[in-house]
Amino acid sequence: MLGDYEVIAFTQTAQPEKAKAFYSEILGLKLEEDGPFALVLWAGRTMLRIQKVHELTPLPFTVLGWNVPDIKATVAKLSSKGIKFERYQGMPQDDTGIWLAPSGASICWFKDPDGNTLSLTQFPRSA
Repeated sequence: MLGDYEVIAFTQTAQPEKAKAFYSEILGLKLEEDGPFALVLWAGRTMLRIQKVHELTPLPFTVLGWNVPDIKATVAKLSSKGIKFERYQGMPQDDTGIWLAPSGASICWFKDPDGNTLSLTQFPRSA
């Protein structure tokens, strides 16, 4: 039933002006609305609603991620805009923070202004 419809993604911010600049100017999402309750942005055909909250305790895991065709190029571009990629103890990451998962996917993580963990993934190409 719902598998026929597009998903709307949600996250939260206690710093809406910083989140608006981060998601639209740094990450390049298209800002549609800055309303009283949420920022509404578009990532491709996916709507992202960033709910405006008074207090926020970031979750200790990834809340949003992007499937990218070239993770090294994307990391380089975001790094040039000031994004710092996370390092996790016990995970063999390359010098840019990219981890090669057992599945063959390349993955890295970074934070938004509220401390929410975001990720980039490049899945292996099918033969």
